[in-house]
Amino acid sequence: MLFANFLKPLASISFIRQNYSMAWRCSGASNEQLVENLCRSGLITDPRAKEAFLKVDRAHYAPQSPYQDSPQYIGHDATISAPHMHAMAIENVIDHLVPSDTSPAPRVLDIGSGSGYLSHLLAELVGERGLVVGLEHIPALRQMGEDNVRKSTEGMKLLDSGKLKFRLGDGRLGHREPARRGEEAYGTDWDVIHVGACARELHQPLLDQLKAPGCMFIPVDDDASGAMQSVWRVSKDKDGVVTKKNICGVRYVRLTDPPI
Repeated sequence: MLFANFLKPLASISFIRQNYSMAWRCSGASNEQLVENLCRSGLITDPRAKEAFLKVDRAHYAPQSPYQDSPQYIGHDATISAPHMHAMAIENVIDHLVPSDTSPAPRVLDIGSGSGYLSHLLAELVGERGLVVGLEHIPALRQMGEDNVRKSTEGMKLLDSGKLKFRLGDGRLGHREPARRGEEAYGTDWDVIHVGACARELHQPLLDQLKAPGCMFIPVDDDASGAMQSVWRVSKDKDGVVTKKNICGVRYVRLTDPPI
């Protein structure tokens, strides 16, 4: 099965392992309190991730109760994930997300960008030369993400600089975005790929577009029935060798066919 409807996850509803057992307890009365609770629960441990979460006010993206640690419906059969799920994603890819000697201009693909919240968070971490592309197959969601980002001065700067872009396309095939001016030498593959819905398998087009080294965060069915799901951290080393790590069990929205 190929990728289909890139809906945002309902988040981990039934069972969470490891330190993610603290999820759902991180709600706050403000963005700052929400972030502090995520840190206190061990869901955000990297100072760079904390700084990004503090910069991006979830109230610009969630239609109601923005500082509650739960998913919310945003229309078009899509949701904005619970904050702990976004924290989990960033913590697991951050080493490939921030600029380094091997990748001074990180490129990130956010498949199923929905509200635009995670895309904005990612763009706060890739540095001045980095690029984040939020990919949606529903035009209204693509526009929603961009409109939400423009609610803040920081978001407008990211969009106007070209460091953050929202595109319409079929995420099952990944996406080819031209390099930013001056960064052509780094190619068009992705240092990080985030997928926001559960797939039946790890799909080859996305693996092919993942840099070596690179990292992918993707929920995948554990069995043919789809009753069990896990989030996987998929890493590709500098020689192209792929390794997979099961992070935790989750319950994500199922993938469905895109609208015709």
